[in-house]
Amino acid sequence: MADLPSIANNPDVRFLGKLLGDVIRAYGGETLYKRTEYIRAASVDRHRGVGEGAETDLGLDSLSLDETLDFTRGFMLFSMLANLAEDRHGVTAEAGADVASALARLEGEGIGREAVMALLGHALVVPVLTAHPTEVRRKSMIDHRNRIAELMALKDAGATETPDGDDVEEAIFRQIALLWQTRVLRRERLFVTDEVETALSYLRDVFLPALPALYQRWDRAMGERVPSFLRPGSWIGGDRDGNPFVTAESLRTALGRSCAAVLVYYLDAVQALGAELSISTGLTTVDDAVLALAEASGDDAASRADEPYRRALTGVYGRLAATHLALTGQPAPRTALHDGAPYAGPQDLRADLVAIARALATGPLATGGKLGRLIRAVETFGFHLATLDMRQNSAVHERVVAELLKVAGVEGDYLALSESQRVSLLRHELSNARPLTSPFADYSDETKSELAIVAAAAEAHAKYGPGCITNYIVSMAQSVSDLLEINVLLKEVGLYRPGPEPTAAIMAVPLFETIGDLEAAPEIMTEWFALPEAGAITRARGHQEVMIGYSDSNKDGGYLTSTWSLSKASTALKSVFEGAGIGIQLFHGRGGAVGRGGGSAFAAIRAQPAGTVQGRIRITEQGEVIAGKFGTRESAAINLEAMTAATLLASLEPDPIPAADHARFAAAMDEISDHAFTAYRDLVYGTEGFRTFFRQMTPLTEISNLKIGSRPASRKKSDAIEDLRAIPWVFSWAQARVMLPGWYGVGHALDAFVDKGLLKEMAGGWPFFAAMLANMEQVIAKSDMGIAERYAGLVEDRALADAIFPRIRDGWHKTHDALLAATGQAHLLEKHPALDASIRLRLPYIEPLNLLQIELIKRRRAGEEDARVGEGILLSINAIATALRNSG
Repeated sequence: MADLPSIANNPDVRFLGKLLGDVIRAYGGETLYKRTEYIRAASVDRHRGVGEGAETDLGLDSLSLDETLDFTRGFMLFSMLANLAEDRHGVTAEAGADVASALARLEGEGIGREAVMALLGHALVVPVLTAHPTEVRRKSMIDHRNRIAELMALKDAGATETPDGDDVEEAIFRQIALLWQTRVLRRERLFVTDEVETALSYLRDVFLPALPALYQRWDRAMGERVPSFLRPGSWIGGDRDGNPFVTAESLRTALGRSCAAVLVYYLDAVQALGAELSISTGLTTVDDAVLALAEASGDDAASRADEPYRRALTGVYGRLAATHLALTGQPAPRTALHDGAPYAGPQDLRADLVAIARALATGPLATGGKLGRLIRAVETFGFHLATLDMRQNSAVHERVVAELLKVAGVEGDYLALSESQRVSLLRHELSNARPLTSPFADYSDETKSELAIVAAAAEAHAKYGPGCITNYIVSMAQSVSDLLEINVLLKEVGLYRPGPEPTAAIMAVPLFETIGDLEAAPEIMTEWFALPEAGAITRARGHQEVMIGYSDSNKDGGYLTSTWSLSKASTALKSVFEGAGIGIQLFHGRGGAVGRGGGSAFAAIRAQPAGTVQGRIRITEQGEVIAGKFGTRESAAINLEAMTAATLLASLEPDPIPAADHARFAAAMDEISDHAFTAYRDLVYGTEGFRTFFRQMTPLTEISNLKIGSRPASRKKSDAIEDLRAIPWVFSWAQARVMLPGWYGVGHALDAFVDKGLLKEMAGGWPFFAAMLANMEQVIAKSDMGIAERYAGLVEDRALADAIFPRIRDGWHKTHDALLAATGQAHLLEKHPALDASIRLRLPYIEPLNLLQIELIKRRRAGEEDARVGEGILLSINAIATALRNSG
């Protein structure tokens, strides 16, 4: 690993690669090092066009099983270190993806700061962390990786020693050695509590310090204090769609752990402020509000008699410590000097801090610094740290409500009712305060579980404030009754209150996932707003959220049709919301891979249909994307800034496309989408034996052995693709280097479209089409039909493989050629040389891993029971996912 490909111009890649080679030699031995280096060099030569031949030319069959495991770990670690090096130097960063650039761009278009502030006054930008199982790396591996990033930053600054006195380069070598000796694979399947703790580490260690610092940057850019519009969200502990392990207790755990973390942060910050604000009344005049806080603090120490700020903060600390005890049941880590009454809510804590800040602002001290960041943190994180969403499948709600109605003697067979009958009955139930449930009734386990979790949500509102849970997402929402059922359940615990002006403390959010659901979404929302009670609660809130699903719509209709259907649904929903006088808030359910809506968030937000963002947007962040975007404060700042900048531009920039062009482009996309949909559905759902071909060609079965999540891979016990979750669907195709969900059908559609000039016009002048092609281009660049054909060799029925694989290969070539023609490029990523180099750097490291994986899968499926074979397969899955930079 001492000599890397010539395209690796990043000096950090060379530096870290050399250290890794030294580690392998030191800890794996000279023989392993030489064999690894031979395979690496041979694979690099092949990709440079220097050599040719079969996999035996790479020397893979000379590796013993133990050496195979070590070799795979080595290549996986190189990819991890290369990712780190690129992230540090912004290989994946985008020009203009920051707030200052966005403001300058808007000013150049005649949109001033007043318009920006007006937008931010009602804006909401939320990255929502989910536990979707696509992160193959253990947290221990990520922690070592982040420590290396910190040490590399010291090296950049010219430091030769760490603050602890270690030599910087030796410390980096030590961390790589620790990585080499750290177990890559999890031995036990994750529990929900594990997922909660992992998310908490990002929220506590990254978001808590990073967001207040970002706000200070934005305040300076705007020349005034901006509203606290960006805050984190989470599904972890509240998303029970298909996950039977998420319960009322997991919801309590998630919120309780978050509350404890944020309160400790506040306590530490107040302690630090007390040390800093040593202002004496003998040297300056102090505001009466601070003097009042000081007198109320109980701090009568003679040493602080002339230091009212410190005494005031002693009182704040005492009240915070009491709040910690009241909300967590545990005393604060550092005992307060004086007892105080718990704060009723974060707004009361903020009021005390603001009183101190205003007093400081009357003198030479500004309200920035530690105090300004703490006030911002309280505004942003409250006592709950991250807003937790609840989610469940509509079919579950139907069964639960049916049972409640039956046991209460209201309706014996709710499931047999028509939609209009259901709506009428549910509206009647929501019109009165009478509960349906009885403590003396006997309910099914499912109903008891669902009632318990809404009761836990009500407890959380009373304990942590209404900001802790604001949304209840309904998966597979297909009717108005699906939303009414949620409110019936919320009414049982007092979170929906009937009356002339009904209120709902938690918003029912429909999730439209399939192509059919997306097409039906405007009609459903029109019917929803027409209901008097729905109109009342949405008008009181000022907005209504709709979630649109990228993953299942892609699995249902293919990449192009999914992307276009999401755009059309967003546009149609905008009109519905405007007609109802309700603000629109779209929640984008995106994954890490392009087949699940992945790709540049900056480009994706900017490419949203005009008028659909309006300053309010939520986006899921999951799996490997969380570590990639938010693994460090620096990377979090870059990605949160990009998300914010894109939201400003998408909300305020005038639509660059004239209405006539929109009409032409939309008509073209309708035609293209129809072709793509037909081609995709014909292959995936219309080809006999396809599900068998897919399961045997890809490592789907083997992926299920990766202990990376708490929920099952399928929604039902079935081998149907319809029942398979989108993550393993995308993950499996990526491992086999096909990446079919990210492109299949597009080539057929673009090839069939007659007006090639129009395609070029759309690619060059329509942000939506350009972003779609750019994302797909990355997928095509990472795929390899030669390697994919070797995976097709795993299919037992050769006639089946020979019938299906050529269709996939031909479709890839059509897509490749049509993409180049539309974008006017001679080769893939010609217009993105840095990304091209990044991908090409990895290819020589991925191919040997694919070849080893195929061989190990053959051996395991042939009945070989050596545990090292299974371990090697899982290691190769981990390594390939790391090299590709996405899983599912």
